[in-house]
Amino acid sequence: MPQPNLSHLVVFATVARLGSFRGAGAEAGMSTSAVSHAIRGLEDRLGVTLFNRTTRSVSLTEAGQRLLERLQPALRDVGDAIEEMNAFRSTPTGTLRINASRSAAKLFIAPVIAKFFAAYPEINLEIMEQDGFVDIVAAGFDAGIRFEEAVPEDMVGVRLGISMRWAVVGAPSYFASHPAPLHPDDLSAHDCIRFRFPSGRFSRWEFAKDGVEMEVDVRGRLTVSDAGTGVAAALDGIGLTSAFDNFVTDALAEGRLVRVLEDWCPSFSGFMLYYPRQRRMSSALRAFIDMLRAHHAG
Repeated sequence: MPQPNLSHLVVFATVARLGSFRGAGAEAGMSTSAVSHAIRGLEDRLGVTLFNRTTRSVSLTEAGQRLLERLQPALRDVGDAIEEMNAFRSTPTGTLRINASRSAAKLFIAPVIAKFFAAYPEINLEIMEQDGFVDIVAAGFDAGIRFEEAVPEDMVGVRLGISMRWAVVGAPSYFASHPAPLHPDDLSAHDCIRFRFPSGRFSRWEFAKDGVEMEVDVRGRLTVSDAGTGVAAALDGIGLTSAFDNFVTDALAEGRLVRVLEDWCPSFSGFMLYYPRQRRMSSALRAFIDMLRAHHAG
């Protein structure tokens, strides 16, 4: 049986990771038909079907899953070998894939992109914004950014150096007809803008003061899945919202929002970048981490 070439195996692994021939083509710089041709050629050489294909989905067959499990360590070794060659280059190169919550992407990544591209012109950066939990190894990401408590124990975590703080805010027009809450228990009398995670769970508003910690399951007519939408609704006087204070600094300074329960909103450790413990850190990821920490430390 003729041996499949490495490029076809890489295409196979990419289709398996993305669950899409079109997505694999876009990532590899190939047409969708070229990806399909590569997979058909690989299946012909191996004599097995690797993917179940429908008009709506692509999934691995049992044979495909077995091949992927055996192939992934070898492809990682190949990647590590190529990455070692970066040590002989003047600047890092390659594609860096980061998975981050939408808030982390806005607060930490967006402010450094232009500077990062200027410093490292041979690095491509792919940012996937997802608020739900993501297995970054299975999904093929180099690193993730999440709250510290959400980082899996088998990952290496890097603190990004910024303490965070929640802010409970509302518009002056809202407070014109609603008294400002003085205690978290007072929120039961208010229209609060709720946040629902991709898992379906509602976010509970967390408070702490003088050793007392509270979680409040707020109520309100509006539920959102994006913090920016919640802030926009609060600006329109719809109700109170809870957001990172970084998101509402300008609105507070301009008087378009009013902060309440400030003494119940202490600082916390914030976000952490993490990557697989068993994987060699690439020079591109090292450069990205160094820039994040240097930018936000200043």
